[in-house]
Amino acid sequence: MIKVILLQCAVVLAASVMMMPWLGSNGAVSALLGGLSYLLPNTIFVLRLQIASASGQASAATFFVGELFKVVATVALLAVAQAYFEVHWLALLIGLFAALKANLFAFLLKT
Repeated sequence: MIKVILLQCAVVLAASVMMMPWLGSNGAVSALLGGLSYLLPNTIFVLRLQIASASGQASAATFFVGELFKVVATVALLAVAQAYFEVHWLALLIGLFAALKANLFAFLLKT
């Protein structure tokens, strides 16, 4: 699962770099913020699942509570990004979409 997180990091960074020529540094930062708003809660979720699995306490409840945390944290981070930064919304959504769809690349790469 750590390989998927690293793949998400690479895809978010690539999306951020691709925004630079079209939207400048504001677009690149916005894409990075959009990707990080999903990447950070997802990383915590994966680490929490690995710890629960290693200790033998993994359950469906652990998974669903983690998913709830991930969704709430993503929305909260997007709200914080909008409140404290002058974001370009298209770039922010592209970064978020890139982080969300990086899991599909993981299946293609068979990581």
